Amino acid sequence: MCTNVIVAILMLNHVNSLGLIRDSFGGALDVAVSHEVLNAVSRGQMGPTMRLHVADPLVAFGRADRAAPGYPRAVMAARAHGYEAIERLAGGRAAVFHESTLAFAIALPTLEPRAGIEERFRMISDVMVNAFRSLAIDAQIGEVPGEYCPGEWSVNVGGHTKVMGVGQRLVRGAAHVGGVVVVDEGERIRDVLIPVYRALGLDWDPRTAGALADRAPGVRKADVVRAIEDAVAEYFTLTESSLSSDLIASAGTLVPSHLPKVA
Repeated sequence: MCTNVIVAILMLNHVNSLGLIRDSFGGALDVAVSHEVLNAVSRGQMGPTMRLHVADPLVAFGRADRAAPGYPRAVMAARAHGYEAIERLAGGRAAVFHESTLAFAIALPTLEPRAGIEERFRMISDVMVNAFRSLAIDAQIGEVPGEYCPGEWSVNVGGHTKVMGVGQRLVRGAAHVGGVVVVDEGERIRDVLIPVYRALGLDWDPRTAGALADRAPGVRKADVVRAIEDAVAEYFTLTESSLSSDLIASAGTLVPSHLPKVA
């Protein structure tokens, strides 16, 4: 489905492989690590890199959320439900990660970050659709009316339940494409976002928040990880990789920039 788009990205940016990082670092450090990976890729210190891991329970707020009068109340609502509040790297509105979700992040070098925005969105959304369909799940690209953190490149099942959200962050020389896949426990997304979105003054339909397991009972995170990796590997050579202690230490200095500036 996405062959032409991915081939164009490969040719434009001379990308044919991705280093695959599976490690999770917990809380705000996880988003700070992705931030520092993006910085390292932009400086030419790392090659194209993909992270795919399970995150701690987090509510990731976007720039527009931070500007809302109810932002402090939204942060308190997230914490009251047992979720750490962080400020996300990519754009969009508040999104939820927990132990039954997968966080993904791809950092790609590019000479013209803005020129490839739509192509990168289409690339990751098509890859996810192919992965989910390989598990016999009727996935498709498109915004579901009333969905949380709405976006035209969301992936839904059955045309009514959002299971994947994605955003981008651009810097000079590189682009980050990242988001969340909800494998199971979609009710936990609804439970925390109802008070969070109420505080932010956002209208949404909680029925649009769900999980892949709603359509494929018994599907496991390991199944979805394997399906995503297989779908990515159709176009990129995946190489198991790890992060240096220096990069992780540098990421630690970015943690304060991803913590809410509220009491």
